[in-house]
Amino acid sequence: MLLSYIVVIFSLLMGGIVIISSIQQNEEKELRIRSMNTARTVAELTDVRNAIQEPQGWETLDPIIEEISVINGTDYIVVMNMDRIRYSHPVKERIGKVSQGEDEKGAFAEHIYFSKAEGEIGTFIRAFVPIKDAELNQIGVVVVGNKIPAFLDIMMNVSKDILFIVVLTLLFGLLGSILLANHIKKQMFQLEPYEIKRMHEERIATFHAMNEGVIAIDNKEIVTVFNDKAKKIFNVKGKFVGQPIRAVLEDTRLPEIVERDQAVYNEVIQVSGKVILSTRVPIHKDDELIGAVAIFQDRTDVAKLAEELTGVKNFVEALRVQSHEHMNKLHTIAGLIQLGKPEKALQLAFEISEEQEGVTKFLHEKIKNDALAGLLLSKVGRGKELGISVEIDKNSFFSTFPNQLDQHDFVVLLGNLIENAFGAFEHVEVEDKKIELSIEQNENVCALLVEDNGAGIKETYLPKIFDKGFTVNKSEGTGYGLFLVKQIVEKGNGCIEVSTDQGGGTSILITFPMEMGDDVGGER
Repeated sequence: MLLSYIVVIFSLLMGGIVIISSIQQNEEKELRIRSMNTARTVAELTDVRNAIQEPQGWETLDPIIEEISVINGTDYIVVMNMDRIRYSHPVKERIGKVSQGEDEKGAFAEHIYFSKAEGEIGTFIRAFVPIKDAELNQIGVVVVGNKIPAFLDIMMNVSKDILFIVVLTLLFGLLGSILLANHIKKQMFQLEPYEIKRMHEERIATFHAMNEGVIAIDNKEIVTVFNDKAKKIFNVKGKFVGQPIRAVLEDTRLPEIVERDQAVYNEVIQVSGKVILSTRVPIHKDDELIGAVAIFQDRTDVAKLAEELTGVKNFVEALRVQSHEHMNKLHTIAGLIQLGKPEKALQLAFEISEEQEGVTKFLHEKIKNDALAGLLLSKVGRGKELGISVEIDKNSFFSTFPNQLDQHDFVVLLGNLIENAFGAFEHVEVEDKKIELSIEQNENVCALLVEDNGAGIKETYLPKIFDKGFTVNKSEGTGYGLFLVKQIVEKGNGCIEVSTDQGGGTSILITFPMEMGDDVGGER
């Protein structure tokens, strides 16, 4: 509304400038005609001819010229003889003095012309006419000057009209802007342009941050979404939005969803020679099919990632949680769309995506190793299923492994510490189950902190927890988790600090001295 109102005001301003400039030009034309007519009249007067031929003729001539100036409404009239002596002038002290003006030379050569001159009080139009006697011999010059009205002068003269037009225009402009803004907002779910821009950017960022390939098409089979993960899965490059899906990939099976208007969930298909787990859902709005969306997962990538993480069973379980969570989200969104409630579906999609995007973006920016970032992401998902909040300190940062340690060591280290923290809640009732993680690093030290508010550790167990084969959970524990942690700490010349409160939780802090090595960030 503000933008459209500014356009109205700007248009009004430009129109006013053009109109006033036109008035100024017309005024100048009228002044030229009036000045020249007055100058010719003065030049033809017998009294003027006679007076300028007398030695002190200005005594009789100046009063006559003043009267003519008042009658004709001119600003000044100057009469000079051929010696350039002034016989009339608005400044009385200059009468009888010689004029030194340069633009008067043409008039003394019997030329009739106009000129513009800048004065102390503005710009003047001046008409120059020679004075001739009865035998047509030039005996002097008459100069008539009129001030050209300035821009502000014209505005003051027409101020009432301008005020009326301005008020009327601004009133209708405001009313029109409000109606236009309301109409546009109704078409855009009552959102402001900057909100739409932000939602679009968040939508694009969310799709590209997802760990699954996402492709969407409209009901004409034109691509509307093709995220980076999908490009990586299908090994294609370029910008495909706006292109027919069949021209980009022939075997996505998306067109058949548009044709049949039926969803397909968790189907294993062959696309571009790869085994892909695919879920394809039609998109509806107001009971009308408007397109289809597909989510693809490359099973090969999942298997490779599982091998890098500690505890293949636990990581597979975490992937199942993530897949189950995404499927629930997709079902909910698809259901809302099919119920004809796209606004609620859109709102839910953004609420879900903001949460997921926040964790993914944080890990992408702060944890410069893909295996560690994947481990932390999977543990956050596993915690959700277990009803445990896994929180990563916002100040965490990791870029380089300590000396003697590598990716595998850190995966085993963090994986076992977090799994032990999960186990601390198995035999205790805590209202708000929470695990807090922190990874901090500088030039001198790398510190890992894992805290929980679980059962804690009995004092009698503390001397034994890092012993090989020692476990409190006889049914599921192996006794190797913290033993491996201790070995890795010793390998990196680090140290372990354990703080525990039975019934109040446990805190394990591991620090390593840093000898800055190669950057550990890999391709994502």
